[in-house]
Amino acid sequence: MQIKVAVAYHSGYGHTAKQAAAVAAGAEKVPDTQVRLVSLAELNDELWEVLQESDALIFGTPTYMGGSSAVFRAFVEATSQVWGDNMRWKNKIAGGFTNSGNMAGDKLNALIDIALFAAQHGMVWVGLAEYGGWNTSSGSPEDINRLGSWLGAMSQSNNDEGPDVTPCASDLRTAEALGRRIAETAHVHRAGRAAVGFDEVSD
Repeated sequence: MQIKVAVAYHSGYGHTAKQAAAVAAGAEKVPDTQVRLVSLAELNDELWEVLQESDALIFGTPTYMGGSSAVFRAFVEATSQVWGDNMRWKNKIAGGFTNSGNMAGDKLNALIDIALFAAQHGMVWVGLAEYGGWNTSSGSPEDINRLGSWLGAMSQSNNDEGPDVTPCASDLRTAEALGRRIAETAHVHRAGRAAVGFDEVSD
């Protein structure tokens, strides 16, 4: 049974796009998984079609001034039509990721934003299942989940460096881990619903 995963993101300077590519790479490692990487910069018919056809939606946004970007918020508000049409994304698997210039940068607030958005659509949220890294005297920035996030994947990019340099390798491995877990969960969820005779995930 093939699962479709859409990684839908906005990226202001390319850093979140690099993180999104890592999320997609992680999902692609799961057999029988088709992954689409889609930008939210333009809300066209193709975008809505990809999102509707997908079993799992993984949303990404940079964290600007402690929250999601204006472009991402415009997308969120545009989904009210999807919500109003019998909650068409109900029971899809969902997850999220974000990037900022500061180590903290209030990225948690952006992830909460995405999680609440997914909850209002009746989606099933999947977080990151990796121990926090870089939290002991023997730890290092090379640890996976070095920023210690579980609601979703976080990455940090220095303000004076481009996406050719940042996010760092450990943050990208963290993003891959999230993508893989969400794809695996989507397979289990789809198979489980089919086994008990429930409607398809996108009912």
